[in-house]
Amino acid sequence: MEKLIWIIRQKTWMENWVISNIIQLLDEWNTIPFIARYRKEMTKGATDEQLRDFFELYSYTKNLEARKEDILRLIDEKGLLTPELKQQILEAETLARLEDLYRPFKEKKNTKATIAKAKGLEPLAKILAKAQLSKEEFEAEAEKYIKDTGDEKASVKSVQEAIQWAKDIVAEEVSDHADLRAKIKEFEELNAILFTKATKTFEENWVYKIYKEYQKKLSEIPSYAYLAVNRAEKEKQLSIKLQFSAEKISEFSSHFFIPKNPNSSLEYLKEAIDDGLERLLLPSIERELRADKKRRSDESAIKVFWDNLKNLLLTPPVKGLTVLGFDPAFRTGCKLAVVDQTGKFLAKEVIYPTEPQKKIAEAEKTLLELVKKFWIQLIVIGNWTASRESEKVVADFIKKNDLKTQYIITSEAGASVYSASKLAQDEYPDLDVTIRGAISIAHRVQDPLAELTKIDPKAIGVGQYQHDVDQKFLKEKLEEKVEDVVNAVGVDVNTASYTLLQYIAGLSTTVAKNLVAYRDENWLFEDKKQIKKVKGLWPKAYEQAIWFLRIKWGKEILDSTGIHPDNHKQTYAFLEEMLGIKKKNLTLPLQDLPQYSENDIENFAQKYELWYETMQDILKELQRPGLDPREEIEAPCFKSDILDIKDVEIWMRLQGVVRNVTDFWAFVDVGLHNDGLVHKSQLANHFVQNPNDVVKVGQQVEVRVLDIDREREKLSLSMKDDSVQANQPRKYSNPKPQKQKEAKNQTFWASLSGNINFS
Repeated sequence: MEKLIWIIRQKTWMENWVISNIIQLLDEWNTIPFIARYRKEMTKGATDEQLRDFFELYSYTKNLEARKEDILRLIDEKGLLTPELKQQILEAETLARLEDLYRPFKEKKNTKATIAKAKGLEPLAKILAKAQLSKEEFEAEAEKYIKDTGDEKASVKSVQEAIQWAKDIVAEEVSDHADLRAKIKEFEELNAILFTKATKTFEENWVYKIYKEYQKKLSEIPSYAYLAVNRAEKEKQLSIKLQFSAEKISEFSSHFFIPKNPNSSLEYLKEAIDDGLERLLLPSIERELRADKKRRSDESAIKVFWDNLKNLLLTPPVKGLTVLGFDPAFRTGCKLAVVDQTGKFLAKEVIYPTEPQKKIAEAEKTLLELVKKFWIQLIVIGNWTASRESEKVVADFIKKNDLKTQYIITSEAGASVYSASKLAQDEYPDLDVTIRGAISIAHRVQDPLAELTKIDPKAIGVGQYQHDVDQKFLKEKLEEKVEDVVNAVGVDVNTASYTLLQYIAGLSTTVAKNLVAYRDENWLFEDKKQIKKVKGLWPKAYEQAIWFLRIKWGKEILDSTGIHPDNHKQTYAFLEEMLGIKKKNLTLPLQDLPQYSENDIENFAQKYELWYETMQDILKELQRPGLDPREEIEAPCFKSDILDIKDVEIWMRLQGVVRNVTDFWAFVDVGLHNDGLVHKSQLANHFVQNPNDVVKVGQQVEVRVLDIDREREKLSLSMKDDSVQANQPRKYSNPKPQKQKEAKNQTFWASLSGNINFS
């Protein structure tokens, strides 16, 4: 343990006691959200993200040290462990370096070198490696190894065959040399050049056009570009090759393998070295470098995805309204679903106000009947096919009837995935798939977090190249982000679905289902202690989960907060002794709670035998029960007067909502069929490294129109201040894109900068 702490300290500069505490908490099966929120005194206030980084480092370091022990044992068993090698293994800082050190000692099957060794050519290879004999002397030495045993596997038929087998042994030694591999990899990581070439099956389309004859240092290729060429290679559109520095590699290999004062047999040695480099080592290095680049590109793309996902999940809910979910369509009709203030489904209808039927009068009649019958206060329109046509119908309908009903447009990405899922079937077994989609659209505004957790994060449509990254890694990271958000918000145990509850710290999917089943069978939970009765909820899981579960309108008022039941007694004592508020008279929130100093909080903590951080959280919870971070964010609101690109002019100001953010672009919905694009250079008056530093998914923004492509219905937008003169409008020269089979909610636009095909 001490060694682990020392290693982690060298990499993080955290204090030993903090490292020790976090390791202890993790080893005791405490969850990240639990540690971040309720063990601050042990971690110096580390955040969820910091703790997850720590966990990755801790796991990696543990695996590294365990692997060192295995390798030392395996080499020692062969009697080949030297003090120098042992020291190198102990000092290895990465698994890659460790495996390189172990490579020469691994059992290999059916390589040219193993076949040569089986023929008894290893002594000749050692002579070759020294290069102290003349060419003639070495050939005479090789003649001694000629033998015909009648067994092809053991026979050596000629001098040249013996020499070739000896060269094969040396070639493998070159490839397996750990220090040479490390030297080449370190250099080429920065200097290798990636080249692309169009294949015979290359299609002249706008997607991969700019990468057709692409060359750039691997280290300088942006993550999105590498993922693009990687996809093109998989689709057999491009071939990819790394070009290494031959001069440097020759220099490195000579340093390790060319002896001082060699004789003329050096010619054979150089041939062996070249073979080892070209046939074995460099292809292996190329695979490793590309794998490393892919991993880093994946990490970058996934970070973009989870930043967007977090912001989307934190969209504030629209509470207390009866809502009409409106799923637009053309031929098959627009599906309508009414849900009440609690999200309960009430009614459904289908109307045909769009092409080809255009039964606007009938549609308006149906809408008016629903609005009056259910007192609908908000209409939520999905943003896919026929969205803007439907919006015009709704806007005209509200204006014509002088209604106070409002409408907004929301993303319906993933709604079709949910509507056809087993969960949707279980929730609404008697409803058609299309109606389930309309219900989902309504719920996305009423409680975005609860609804979006029912959907595979990849289907939500806020990423960049999410289908090209490591899917297991993507799933893991997205689930972590969802878990962090859900626990930061907290969950009402009496209304939440199991899909939402399963993200609560300590709760598995099975326990979440058991909790819902218990609730359905026994009616609502009255207090948090009752939750202990749920099947499969073992004490440790209860300890973790109870902090993040809420019971509104229960027997115990503090159960609506994040204050642990074990701390209720101290909380009530504080309220009565310090504020004169008795339990029976307590109402929350306590908006007039005094602003206590750090010394005051410290004294309270000591008096009531609590940690300082716990006392601090109790005071916050009393002021803002639940501490819902979504309350800090601007509520969603979308009204558009722009319905057709014909209405748009250069320099026009528009209101919009950010739908997606990538490495270079913000996608903004301004009321047209397609999102407008704001390049990162147009996001602010200052230099923007990361667009997510300036805009977030769901954010309302004001933009100016820089350029219009009316044929393709594309807008180039700017968010720069008026005081800064905008760039002059550009003329689009892109060829018309070929039709792509992609998700209909995605925006595909080959821009002049070359940042293309986000998906």
